[in-house]
Amino acid sequence: MLVVRPITPQDYQALYTCAEESGHGFTSLPVDEDLLQRRIARAQEAFALEQVSKPGEEGYLFVMEDTETGEIVGCSGIEATVGLSDAFYHYRLGKEVHHSRQLGVYNALETLTLCNDYTGVSELCTLFLREPFRKNMNGRVLSRFRMLFMAEFKERFSQYAIAEMRGVSNDDGESPFWRWLQQHFFSMDFIDADYLTGIGEKTFIAELMPRQPIYVKLLDAEAQAVVGQVHKSTRPALGMLESEGFRFRGYVDIFDAGPTVEVEVNNIKSVRESKRLPVTIGEVAEGPLYIVCNTRVADFRALQARVKVTAETVTIDADSAAALRVQPGDQVRIVSLTGENS
Repeated sequence: MLVVRPITPQDYQALYTCAEESGHGFTSLPVDEDLLQRRIARAQEAFALEQVSKPGEEGYLFVMEDTETGEIVGCSGIEATVGLSDAFYHYRLGKEVHHSRQLGVYNALETLTLCNDYTGVSELCTLFLREPFRKNMNGRVLSRFRMLFMAEFKERFSQYAIAEMRGVSNDDGESPFWRWLQQHFFSMDFIDADYLTGIGEKTFIAELMPRQPIYVKLLDAEAQAVVGQVHKSTRPALGMLESEGFRFRGYVDIFDAGPTVEVEVNNIKSVRESKRLPVTIGEVAEGPLYIVCNTRVADFRALQARVKVTAETVTIDADSAAALRVQPGDQVRIVSLTGENS
């Protein structure tokens, strides 16, 4: 059985393996021992907070564990807010109109402007599922359980949430968009710039990034073609988020120009459709698949299971109850895994 739970210090080596396997362009999971150790410690502090009245700089990091083998098969995270201590940069796509009535010339030109517009919002981040386990809707569970966590503990998160999608790069980690920036403004390759951002070293962005809007038409053809486009391996994740209500509003990553999508938390489909019900334990030989989680923070658990749902209760089998650490009468939160109405 695959169960999602808060990360612990004992999961460090597994997290490091995920970082190695995630490849280039995965900014929130760099291959850096000190940073990964700090992320685990920071997550431990966040989960230990019993009372939170408003979102701060907490970072919640979870792992998905195979309970039969103890193997960690993936990870997933939520930042309560971004940009409060370290600047959080994006390029905002806009338009500038050049118009001469006398000459009969009208040009509406796309621009990229460096901004910090997402400061203070929550972020879904660090989603990575190891290759052998990308089946049986495990990826959907590893992403969507976070929406149940946010629904259950709304006071810990902002009114709005974003997710940064990995942009286009080749197998060697080369980004066409960054190649253009490097040629004109920087003297480092994409991998180094992305790594520095991942470990929190962002001073160079303010020092070297162009301060004036960039006309998209001035980019070379390859760079223009990838603005707002996702890496091929990220398309399923983007599709899932779009089905939850996330939308692209013209903000792209400053290194690979991948899109950032946003949503109001209350409008996330899984948040709206989730239910909080007392649990009963019994045989569930057949039934629809749901994502089910308990309602505790430090001892949070989530998994997929077949359930029986009524207006008053949800019935799960004994193995699922044990994995969730719930007893009859305890509250759980559920949402359909397949999108079917209960």
